[in-house]
Amino acid sequence: MKFVCRPRVALLFPTLLCACSLAGAQENRQQPTQTIRVSVDRVNVGVIVTDHNGHFVEGLHRGDFRVFDNGIEQPLTGFASIEEPAQVLLLIEAGPAVYLLESGHLQAAVALLNGLAKDDRVAVVKYAQAPTVLLDFTADKQAVEAAFAQLSFNLGFGSLNLSTSVLKVLKGLANVAGKKSIVLLTTGLDTSPSNDSAEAVQRLRTGDVRLLAISLTGGLRNPPPAGKKKPPVPSPTQTEQQFEQADQLLKRMAEATGGRAYFPGNAKEFNEAYSEIAQLVRHEYNLAFALAVRDGLVHSIEVRVERAQKLTANTSGSPYHVDYRQAYLAPGPR
Repeated sequence: MKFVCRPRVALLFPTLLCACSLAGAQENRQQPTQTIRVSVDRVNVGVIVTDHNGHFVEGLHRGDFRVFDNGIEQPLTGFASIEEPAQVLLLIEAGPAVYLLESGHLQAAVALLNGLAKDDRVAVVKYAQAPTVLLDFTADKQAVEAAFAQLSFNLGFGSLNLSTSVLKVLKGLANVAGKKSIVLLTTGLDTSPSNDSAEAVQRLRTGDVRLLAISLTGGLRNPPPAGKKKPPVPSPTQTEQQFEQADQLLKRMAEATGGRAYFPGNAKEFNEAYSEIAQLVRHEYNLAFALAVRDGLVHSIEVRVERAQKLTANTSGSPYHVDYRQAYLAPGPR
């Protein structure tokens, strides 16, 4: 069954993500649909390389990377350069607190779209109690902006199941090949069952999806000027202590994947965060190596970049900073 996206229609999220359309097969209906299979015997690692000045290092090749599984070097069986298209899933909190921000964070998100490459694909998903797909992966950035305009918010005091929603999104993305990033726009407040938070961090740590989080609490902590909508007086679940806990959760989620968490306080900082995220997802190398052993255990990952030849004047003689996920969960014996 082929899915045709209609914004604002609630869908069965796992069915949508696993069926076919997130892989972007419907981008060109004239082309035959291709089935992409991801082998469990292959471990994928997204890698971002910067120099000591924070500049992205371009021009790296397969031979410039070394990868280690539990300290033992493994030969690379796959390599995708930064020129390969990225897939970015925007996961947006759609609760009452975000409604009060008057969608300024979504207007700033245009900076993210403008910074992406033409072939990069974007999907839009909102969540409160559960995730709902608004737009499937597409390279049409105007369609993404239109999905922003169609975003509706749940008013009143309801559930904000952040960790549970992240788990469902990860499940849907499990069989999607290529570079995958979740850009999470959220207050970080979480009403998920307590065990879901720890599980989400563990799944992120051992998965192949990079998570980049943007906190939306700056506008709630700093009241807007007179005449603007003002957030309500914080309830017991929205105290500064709760916001601090939310910040820590976002940091743990992002760091588990080699990603980053941003805490912008104004429109300028939102634009800067989105612009940097666009550069991050565009400058990701994707490595793959064969599974060493099926033992059902968590394995540590280490990636090194070693290149004797000079890259550019800016990176000559500079040590590299390498961001990547730190582990993976090996499947058990057959």
